[in-house]
Order: sequence, then structure tokens, then C-alpha cells
Amino acid sequence: MKTIAIAGTFDSKGKEYLYVKGLVEELGLRPYMINTGVFEPDVSNEEVAAEAGYNLKEIASKKDRALAMEALAKGMERIVPRLYGEGKFDGILSFGGSGGTSLVTPAMRELPIGVPKLMVSTMASGDVSRYVGTSDIIMMPSIVDVAGLNQISKLIFKNAVLAMAGMVSYGDKLNEDTDEHKPLIAATMFGVTTPCIEQAKAYLEDKGYEVLVFHATGTGGKTMESLIDAGFFAGVLDLTTTEYCDEVVGGILAAGPDRCGAAIRQKVPQVVSVGACDMVNFGEMDSVPEQFKHRNLYKHNPAVTLMRTTVEENVEIAHRLAEKWNGAQRKMVLLLPKKGVSMIDDEGQPFDGPEERKALFDTLKKEIHNDNVEIIEMDNNINDEEFAVTAAKTLLNLMEKQ
Repeated sequence: MKTIAIAGTFDSKGKEYLYVKGLVEELGLRPYMINTGVFEPDVSNEEVAAEAGYNLKEIASKKDRALAMEALAKGMERIVPRLYGEGKFDGILSFGGSGGTSLVTPAMRELPIGVPKLMVSTMASGDVSRYVGTSDIIMMPSIVDVAGLNQISKLIFKNAVLAMAGMVSYGDKLNEDTDEHKPLIAATMFGVTTPCIEQAKAYLEDKGYEVLVFHATGTGGKTMESLIDAGFFAGVLDLTTTEYCDEVVGGILAAGPDRCGAAIRQKVPQVVSVGACDMVNFGEMDSVPEQFKHRNLYKHNPAVTLMRTTVEENVEIAHRLAEKWNGAQRKMVLLLPKKGVSMIDDEGQPFDGPEERKALFDTLKKEIHNDNVEIIEMDNNINDEEFAVTAAKTLLNLMEKQ
């Protein structure tokens, strides 16, 4: 019998969780209740808190809600993956507002990719990056607050249970994937570096590799970094490092200061470049901050406005990248395309910027002092076939040697 873990704040939402528990049982599946509440759970909140070294009774006596939430969240992060590893459940389902969502999703993120994870939340219609992170959590809007049973909430709860039941019950009924498991290569791409990555990808796949492409939109970069740390990749083709532009200038697609760190930590062979480092990303044209209204702006599409980086910004972007790449413990290669770092940083294009490119390249050449980093300048735009194929061949050569 397949088992669904149901995790949540049963003390305040006992009626709702009892209803969901009944739906799971009605489908012939076993509910595995994690936390506490008005009925006897499989895993109590005291066990959850104790997993992180907290005594919940002592916390309760202090009436400190923030401390209690911290204890339970940390406990959940540890106990949920352990229980999954012990075979206690096949998928995990939860319902909640901002508090319940913050309590359970960190634990869901600790489960392997592919394990069904569904969070029904009042927060699901907004920015869910803080809850999903780099995982495959499914966020489902609760429509109404998770605060009682009514015509709407019952519909949502039923659909959530049916979705989870389908995931845990039918996964092994599909034909097993018999495709050959090829070595994986990670690659970063943006709309304006797509031709480069598509050509490099085709070359690498022809040589027997599978290429996973990550859109350099902040979340994409973070996800790639986490999967590199998890040991998925034989090589990295990080040609689109534009997320550092948003990190430095304040755009909306930053990936955080750890971007470009995982391949160095894990000593994975990599070829890197400065793809799309000519631009900072904002939303609609009206959303561009007032201090940037006078800048060179380009309407990429109705929802995305690009801003050309300046000489000064390129110096700082190069400084940040040099700091990262100076940590290389194995041979890596930095390719610099002298005729442009994107399709709109080309002769006659809106972001064509010889001075900005020079500042970027000169700073990298000046500040990278690690002998493990080989710098190669090419008389190409990043999207030229020669550049793309050279990047792919260089990566293959590094992987063969290492």
C-alpha cells in the first residue's frame, strides 16, 4: 500500500487535516501523519522538535511562538528525510498559510528530486521562490485560507489529495525508462546566448553526453549550483554568467553570491565565459527604478526590460567573477568573445559596447592570478559557431584530462 505523509499544524487545523486524512483513506492509501493535533499522529510535534535537539514542553512553557516555529522547522528538516529514507512514506502533502508553509517546505526541500511533494498554500499565488528554492515542490493555491471546511476548501483539498494519490500510485505503472544514462553536462543560457548554447549542446550530445540547460534567471543559476554540489555533472559549460550583473547592479534575476562556486568546490571540469554580462534585468518598462530611467534600456519583451551595463559596472562584475574563479583548484578555461557577449552586444546592435567589453575583459585579465585559470580571447561574438564549438571541444578536452 502506498503511503502519503501529511504534515502540518494539526493543533490549529485539526478538522481540516482529519478531512484530508479521510480522503486519503477513501482512496485506499495510508496516511502517515507528521506533527500533532486533536488526534494521535504517527509522529508527534515533540518528536519533531527533539530531532533538532529541542524540548517542546520547555518551549511551550515560555509561550515563545517564534522559538517553537524555529524548533519545529529545524526538526522537520531532519526528521522528514530520515523517515523517507526508512521507507515510511512515498510522497508528502501539506496545507497551510504563511506559517505552515514556512514550517513544512524546508523539510520538503531536503527530499530527493522526484519524490512527490505538494504544498497547498495561501502563499502559492505569489513569489514562491523562498519556499520552493531549487527543489521540485509543487505549490497549489488554496484559494481561501486554510481555516475551516467549506465548499471551496473541500474542492481544493480533494484535488490536492487526488494529485498526490496519482503521483504515488501511478509512478511505477509507467514503462521504466530504458534509455542509456549518459554523462551529464550543465550549461547556462539566456535568450541572447541561445544560439551559442544550442550549437555547443548539439556538439556535446553528438559526442555521447547529455546536456542540461539552465536558464540564467536567478533560480536557474541557483538550481544548477545545487545540482553540481549534489554530484550530478561530469562537466560544466557556464557560458552565461549574467546573473552577476543583477547581483552587482540590483536587477531582478540575481542568483546570490555563491553563483559560480559549486564547480570549483566540487572540482568539476568547466569552461566559462561572460555571456549576457552586457545587461541587467528588470520587469515591465514602468518597473525600471527611477535612477535608471535615463540609461540605455531595451524592451526584450512586454514583461522584461534590459539595461546596458556601464564601464564601471563591468569592472565590478569582473571583480566578482575573478574572485570566484581565482579559487579554482583544477584547470578551467575562460573564453572571452571580443566581438560581443550577447546577440544584442554585436556590431550595430542596441548594446554594442566596445568600451564596456574592454573594461570587463581587462579587469578579468588583470585580477585573475590563478594559474589554473586559462584565459583565451576569441575574435568572435559569443553566438558564432566557432566560439560555441570551441567551448564544447575545450570542455571535452578538460574532462578527458581530469
